[in-house]
Amino acid sequence: MRLITIFMLIVSMLNAPIRQDTIPKEILLWPNGAPGSAGRNLKENVRMVDGEHIVSDINSPAIIPYIPTTNIVTHVAVIIVPGGGHKELWMDHEGYSPAHWFREHGIAAFILKYRLALGKNSAYTIDRDELADMQRAIRLVRSRAKEWNIDPSKVGVIGFSAGGELAGLAGMHFTKVNPEVKDPVDQQSDRPDFQGVIYPGNNERLEVSKDSPPVFIAGGYKDAPAISEGIATLYLKYKKAAIPAELHIYAAAPHGFGIRKTNTGAVTAWPEEFRLWLLDLGILK
Repeated sequence: MRLITIFMLIVSMLNAPIRQDTIPKEILLWPNGAPGSAGRNLKENVRMVDGEHIVSDINSPAIIPYIPTTNIVTHVAVIIVPGGGHKELWMDHEGYSPAHWFREHGIAAFILKYRLALGKNSAYTIDRDELADMQRAIRLVRSRAKEWNIDPSKVGVIGFSAGGELAGLAGMHFTKVNPEVKDPVDQQSDRPDFQGVIYPGNNERLEVSKDSPPVFIAGGYKDAPAISEGIATLYLKYKKAAIPAELHIYAAAPHGFGIRKTNTGAVTAWPEEFRLWLLDLGILK
C-alpha cells in the first residue's frame, strides 16, 4: 500500500498544473490597443484541461517574459508561440514549460499570446492579425534588448503546431526597418534571426527565400501525414535554397509533444538538440 501511495504521489506531481502565481506579468504588445481590435467585445477565457491552461478569446495580444536570473546569460532571446489550431492556446506544454527550460539555460524567453483567427465569432485572420502580433513581439523584444540584456541580433522564434505555422510565416514575411516612424518599437526589425518550427500546421504554406533565417524543424513519425511528411518536404525547401536547416523526426512521437514531464524516449531531447543547433550556428557561444 505504501508503494502505491508513493507512486500516486509521483504521478500527481508530474501532472500538477503550472501555478498562476509563478507566471510573470504579461506585457501588452500595444498598450493602447492592437490595430483592428477596437470595438471587439471578446473577453479572454481560461479553462483547465487535464491540468493544463487553455486560453481563448484573446483581444489584447501580449508577451509573457521569462528573463534569466541565473549566472548563465547567453544574450539570446526566443519568442515562444503556443499552438491550438488558431482557436485557443495550449499554454503549459507549448508555453510555460518551454519558457522555463530556456530561462534555466540562460536564454530569455517570451510567450506570445496572439489573437486567434479561428476562434468562435472571431473576425481576425492569420495573415493579417496573428502575423502582426508575431512581428510586433519581435520588434518589442528588440526595442527593450538593453533592459533585458539581450543581443538584438540574436532574437528568434519557436512555435508549436498552429504556432509553428505562425513562426514559419514570420520567417517569410518581414518588413524593412523604417526609422522615421514615431513608435520606437516599430523602428525595429521584425525579421527573426532564427526559427524553430515544431510539428507545424499548414506547413505547405511555408516558402523559403534567400533571406529566410535558419530553421530547426522537429516532429513525430506518428503525427498525421500532412505534418510527419510535410516537415520533410519543408526541410528540402530550405536545403534547395541553401539556408541552414536541421530536421528531427522522432520515431515514437505523436503530435503535440511539446515539453511534458510525461514525455519519454528520444523526443525528450529536442530542447537540448535545439540548444546545440544554436551553438552550431554560432548564435550561442
